[in-house]
Amino acid sequence: MKSFIYTLILFLNIYTIQAQELGGYWLGSIDVQGQKLRIAFNISLEEGTFKTTMDSPDQKAKGIPTQTKSMTPENIEVQIPNMAVIFKGKLSSASIIDGTFTQGSMSFPLILNKEQAPTTGNVRPQTPKKPYLYHSEDVNFKNSKANIHLAATLTKPNKKGKFPAVILISGSGPQNRNEEIMDHKPFLVLADYLTKQGYAVLRYDDRGTYESEGNFNIATSEDFATDVGAAIDYLKARTDINSSKIGLIGHSEGGLIAPMVSSQRSDLAFLILLAGTGVKGKFVIADQIEAINRANGESEEDNLTSTEISRLTFDYLETIQDKKDKQELLSSFMKDLLKKYDNFKLPSSATEEQFIQAQVTQLCSPWMIFFLFYNPGQALKSVKCPTLAINGSKDLQVTSQLNLLAIKNALKHGEAPSFKTLELPGLNHLFQECKTGSPNEYERIEQTFSPVALKAISDWMTNLNL
Repeated sequence: MKSFIYTLILFLNIYTIQAQELGGYWLGSIDVQGQKLRIAFNISLEEGTFKTTMDSPDQKAKGIPTQTKSMTPENIEVQIPNMAVIFKGKLSSASIIDGTFTQGSMSFPLILNKEQAPTTGNVRPQTPKKPYLYHSEDVNFKNSKANIHLAATLTKPNKKGKFPAVILISGSGPQNRNEEIMDHKPFLVLADYLTKQGYAVLRYDDRGTYESEGNFNIATSEDFATDVGAAIDYLKARTDINSSKIGLIGHSEGGLIAPMVSSQRSDLAFLILLAGTGVKGKFVIADQIEAINRANGESEEDNLTSTEISRLTFDYLETIQDKKDKQELLSSFMKDLLKKYDNFKLPSSATEEQFIQAQVTQLCSPWMIFFLFYNPGQALKSVKCPTLAINGSKDLQVTSQLNLLAIKNALKHGEAPSFKTLELPGLNHLFQECKTGSPNEYERIEQTFSPVALKAISDWMTNLNL
């Protein structure tokens, strides 16, 4: 929380030249109040489309998904909407990009030098390697309501038939179809596992991310739900899919979206909620702040202050969420609020004004407003198919103590014909076996997805006799 033709031959030549110029590992640093913070962009050209991820080596963050808005030598623009990050620059020589890095209200000059990409040293033994033992097909489907096409991968067993199918729904932030984070590809691992169990699995790039069309910046969970609906309709139209046996598996925010979709239609065979939320987002985030701060060793006094400021801010924002001047009102509220807490420690990288502006910009975004104040309980009560909800006992982002019980209570008083809630000991938010559950551990853990969690998912699906 304290926390990017004139002829066909000529056309191809232009792309080849641009790929040679722009492709690679670009590293620079920004000066944040006297401290150097390294920033790197990984740029590649895949099947005619530029793809970019961002690294923050000093913060141990790698492979952060970005939206590539423009990628020409004269106009390079990369965004990370959920972090309020924008990088704009241009190629000033064969090995230098001259640009500006902006996060919220803070802007920094950033000169990137083309360098040899560092070897990660990360071992990810579960990542499937080609050739796969099943059929894998790149496809796309249309969300007619949003008038966008979404790029996806469909895997299915190497035999003829009409297969039961699963659609994977990613968590918050712009995610690719593998839900890739820090060299981990949990959706690729999950799809590989389930396909070998006899299921077809569809996973897709979030709208406006990688190869999918659309604008991620202005979308909310409700908009993402229409993408899921389009995915269902796409699978139902295929002759190799059993249209009566299609289910959803949603992770984190995806576990909020799946019940939203199920509450609006009666043609789903099952739901699996992986670390899904059961209460309003304002409670989820406040609980998350408290849990992560404690795991990271913050004093109880400082932790209490941070959590209380967050809760008071969320409560105030809820009262003004529909006002046109909510950013101005929230800024004033936060300025007065911080005066009351002398022990609150601002990030070393920001002044109070910059901190407040960055918080206000993020909190007043369409996605955040919806997430903070949407209560998933009603949708959970309206779910019309068998449902499995799983959390890790050491999940600090969506804690099982707060969310799993709320999900259970909603399903118990709802329309689902059957349901099961399950807390798996020792697993974090990514369903890795871990020590503390802190996000700081994600990259250091070699395991991508606990075999215990994979088996729990497939065993429950098997018992449905799909």
